[in-house]
Amino acid sequence: MLQFARAGAAVGATTATLEKTRILGAYFGTLSEDDLRRAAVYMSGRAFAPSQRRTLGLGWSTLSKVVSSISSRDEDELGRIFRKHSDLGDWAGEALDGGTRSEPVTLEEVEATLEAIRTARGAAKAKPLEALLMRLDPEAARFFVKIISGELRIGLSEGLVEAAIAEAFSVPITQVKRVHLITGDIGETAVRCKRGEFEASTIALFQPVRFMLASPVETPDEAFTRMGAETVWTEEKYDGVRCQLHRQASRVQLFSRDLKETTAAFPELVEAAPGIGHDVLFDGEVLAHRDGRVLRFFELQRRLGRKQVDAELRREVPVVLVIFDVLWLDGRMLLDEPLTTRRKLLEGLGLEPPFLLARLEEATGPQHLDRIFAETRERGNEGLMVKDPLSPYTPGRRGLAWLKLKRPLATLDVVVTAVEWGHGKRRGVLSDYTFAVKDTRTGKLVNVGKAYTGLTDAEIAEYTKRFLEMTVSDLGHTRMVRPEVVLEVAFDSIQHSGRHASGYALRFPRIVRIRDDKPVDEIDTLERVAELYDRYFGEKSEVPLSEVAET
Repeated sequence: MLQFARAGAAVGATTATLEKTRILGAYFGTLSEDDLRRAAVYMSGRAFAPSQRRTLGLGWSTLSKVVSSISSRDEDELGRIFRKHSDLGDWAGEALDGGTRSEPVTLEEVEATLEAIRTARGAAKAKPLEALLMRLDPEAARFFVKIISGELRIGLSEGLVEAAIAEAFSVPITQVKRVHLITGDIGETAVRCKRGEFEASTIALFQPVRFMLASPVETPDEAFTRMGAETVWTEEKYDGVRCQLHRQASRVQLFSRDLKETTAAFPELVEAAPGIGHDVLFDGEVLAHRDGRVLRFFELQRRLGRKQVDAELRREVPVVLVIFDVLWLDGRMLLDEPLTTRRKLLEGLGLEPPFLLARLEEATGPQHLDRIFAETRERGNEGLMVKDPLSPYTPGRRGLAWLKLKRPLATLDVVVTAVEWGHGKRRGVLSDYTFAVKDTRTGKLVNVGKAYTGLTDAEIAEYTKRFLEMTVSDLGHTRMVRPEVVLEVAFDSIQHSGRHASGYALRFPRIVRIRDDKPVDEIDTLERVAELYDRYFGEKSEVPLSEVAET
């Protein structure tokens, strides 16, 4: 584990992408297959591979009590250390310095401990955690806590882990990406690349495939310019939850955007799936839907994370699955087929409610696309997906084959880092949210603003309970929280700011919605903020963003 931590620290110490790749590739090259599988997953900032569909269930309270017990530091000093780092792993590393035995610990022992924590219940989770932390060197403890908190923060994306695998085993990066997009498991990918096993890589039903992603664009002109096509396909961008449906005979499973199983949340989809009559893997969007109208996303949230949905909730919040792609049909893998072929196969299935086909229109130019965009906004949808009809399905990749046109005024997906108690009618609830984007150079989160409008009283009350459970430091009026809640925020402008480490501040931000469907590693970046600033508010800008949005 100490060698893992030293490699991670070396990666975090450089901002050069090629050097990060070289360091990690050299480390991977020293490992056995079993340790390679473990290390690739851990370097991706996960305790378990997505394919295992496991969660630790370890709360801040248990972690803080264990670290406090081992370190023998008082609460004030632990709070000071956390405020210094704002990072759980860095906090634990300093807090435990001088308090552990610094024994050799293997990655196999780390894996066994993670599994012991996962299977333990309640307070019993502390025992295996404490046993391992007591043995670890502080630097190894620092990285172990980074793994269990899911916050590695060393400027290492999954794409760089792929590049390091290519470096370690002299495999073309395109080959690594191909294996990874099929397996959806970076550990399995690393082992297959070490063995040189490429031909066996194919989709397996009930093994979730990483979702194909879309790049944002601001205007119809930009969409056509970036895609470089004479004709594009458009689909309405729905306010729901991305979902994969896997069906074979009587077996049905659903998976969310972060590849977690969500089957229990949507029993009516499971019940109706055998009626499809084919073995399929669909990509679509679950919507709360009644009488031909889409309900607010907040209503759909009532279903998320449920182990059981009762009959009353099914009546109050009925759902449909709007399907826009098929990746597997009756034993045939369709990833490399063009979208035109995949759509034709979808249309031939004769789907019936609660399964609906996404509305598709063809646009032949920017003006045509602008008209379709206006019409879909009038229907209450948040924007358009713009797709190349000839594109294959590329899991996990955000290229130019799929674009998302949400509105001329950009929004950003951010993560909450701190919350404050409200005033007046919001006294007694946490209603002011400080939020951050990711600085990809350092892997750290940097704040860019604070918002307190856009949510209903019910949403604020619900998330007050969640933030109280997620608190990592109570500063009185303000609470530092684990960065887990993703928001979509709108804003009027961006300005330079010395208040935030990011160097930027969003002016008049407002919350569009809470994105419980979106993992933190997919939030927007500091580079995106800088790009928007330079485009609309830099020295070369001639008009405010609000005026550009109206043209």
